[in-house]
Amino acid sequence: MYMIDPKMKKGGAFDVSYGSYAYTRGFLRLDTGKIGQTNLRAYFSGSYATEDAIHSEATNRKLHAEAKIVNDWGDGNRVSLAIVGNRLYNYLTPSVNKASWDAYGFGVKDKYVASCYSGSTCTRPDGTTFKNTSNATINNTVYNGAYKAGDANYYKFHQNPFTNIYASAPSTFKLTDHLVLTETPYFWYGSGSGGGAYTVPTSWGATSMSGTLDGKSVAKGSLLYEPSITTTYRPGAVTKLTLTTGVNRLMVGYWFEYAKQSQTAPATGIGADGTPWDIWGGGPNYVFNDGTTYQYRASLTQTRTHTMFIGDSLSLLNNKLTIDAGLKYAIVTRDGHNMLPDTSTGPYIDKTYYEPLPTASIRYQINPEMQVFVSGSTNFRIPTNYSLYDAGAYYKNGGYSTQANKNQQPEISISEEAGWRYTGPTVMASVTYFHYNFTNRLISQQECLDNACLNYATTNINAGGQSTNGVDAEIGTRPIFYHIRPYASFEYVDARTTSNLLSSSGNKVDYMRTSGKFAPDTPKYQVGFNLDYDDGNLFGAYKLKYVAKQYATFMNDESIPGYVKMDISVGYRFKNLGFLQAPNIKFNLTNITNKHYLGFPTSTRVNAQTQTGIFGTSIKGTAPNYMIAAPFAATGSISAGF
Repeated sequence: MYMIDPKMKKGGAFDVSYGSYAYTRGFLRLDTGKIGQTNLRAYFSGSYATEDAIHSEATNRKLHAEAKIVNDWGDGNRVSLAIVGNRLYNYLTPSVNKASWDAYGFGVKDKYVASCYSGSTCTRPDGTTFKNTSNATINNTVYNGAYKAGDANYYKFHQNPFTNIYASAPSTFKLTDHLVLTETPYFWYGSGSGGGAYTVPTSWGATSMSGTLDGKSVAKGSLLYEPSITTTYRPGAVTKLTLTTGVNRLMVGYWFEYAKQSQTAPATGIGADGTPWDIWGGGPNYVFNDGTTYQYRASLTQTRTHTMFIGDSLSLLNNKLTIDAGLKYAIVTRDGHNMLPDTSTGPYIDKTYYEPLPTASIRYQINPEMQVFVSGSTNFRIPTNYSLYDAGAYYKNGGYSTQANKNQQPEISISEEAGWRYTGPTVMASVTYFHYNFTNRLISQQECLDNACLNYATTNINAGGQSTNGVDAEIGTRPIFYHIRPYASFEYVDARTTSNLLSSSGNKVDYMRTSGKFAPDTPKYQVGFNLDYDDGNLFGAYKLKYVAKQYATFMNDESIPGYVKMDISVGYRFKNLGFLQAPNIKFNLTNITNKHYLGFPTSTRVNAQTQTGIFGTSIKGTAPNYMIAAPFAATGSISAGF
């Protein structure tokens, strides 16, 4: 993480903002300047922001603080310490299916909206009725603002508090004229809770069992608050040696990290007004009659990452030709312990991943203005740690509602790029062709556990391969025509799934004909246009972006349309006023046409509609979910240095 350095002179800066949805933010930064006769210096900053969730009763709050201390001496020696902390009191935002979006748009803010199941005739809060002819459940598109006993969609059940602290000490030591040591130890801590309400558990795994809450029995079917709590500790260090000899620069290094993550979900009570007893699940908790404290999930994951890397850069032909090559070798070991009973994997799960990752690039400077380049690289992404564990509600003959897949393989990507860059006195432009090839794509999939699809299970799978070809082009200028700078960008992508994927419904399983289909979550075209003006005092910008339609399924049987979004900003910088340096005022208007649209898929499915597999089996589809894009918003801010 990069943080700006403290300034050499004592001073500071402040910023205050106000805007739509009761958005407020205050920011203050203080710089010590050089302390005594040394180069030691520091800065400290903090901010506090609040904002009402869009069309919801919820209010999100964020407290942020950071500090950085730097000292440098001699020729290139430097030590620093950076600390960042955040405390968020947020609420979760629901993903919605298209049927819910069509029925309720941005949602009903301050009323109770009952779930409407497929095939049912349902009543809206205004008393009108409608028939749900979709294959999905229709819900309010925001969490309900009014509480009704038994309603798991009440907004106070979906709180998302989170605290994190990050500290690092990047330091550089020039050992000789040609050899430099860079050492970056770090520590990351995070603890958060994602809220949810579920009915009183009636079993501990496959064993039927009852229990008590605060020493009292709880009626069957009543709701308990079950926050999903994740606490993570991630200490690590990156060590790097760089040797520069003439036209050659050699780099070798080692990265180590030892992460420990606890994931639990105890159950606690709910007040008569719908307020959870403790948003962190601190208790009293629901306890089974045998003394066991119920957990929706209970796992501990220890992950050790060892990555060795080497890279070499060679400059030839008077620095016109630059050749870079490198290799990383990653070893990632995971030791998992699932403390839930009757899991499909047993209590202990161990996985180790080995992956060599080569990379290479060539750049040639044709003249001071034009450059051509070509590069190739590999990367990988290991499965999420929660893919190793069963969790959630337990269904007889179906297992847990979240099912482990300990055989999921890492996602591998190979990318190649080639292009041309032009940097002239007035115009700057580039054109890049890219090709990405993915194998073992990682996705989360929802499957029916019975023929009627009344119970679902979520699991993580490898979604085969994907081949992507595309072109990026951009052109911009330095200030022209009275301080105006235009900029335009264009992207074309042809992304294709290269495998037939497995889909299931109840006891029916078959492969869908997904090979050759356009990849989901990928717009085929994107176009951007910016126009900004800055004369030193008055400044402003107009931004336009077009995003083409996006499929939400591998079978391309459901998509969301493309959209155009426009933003405007305008401001004015004043001359220094007393002790205030460069005070300015700024206004931002986003989505100025107030276009209402779904932004992107959040849960990709194999098929949304009933489809016939390659072996002739009819497989019922599952509705994808989407995130609602933000409507029009306006903010204003005042800032200055001192």
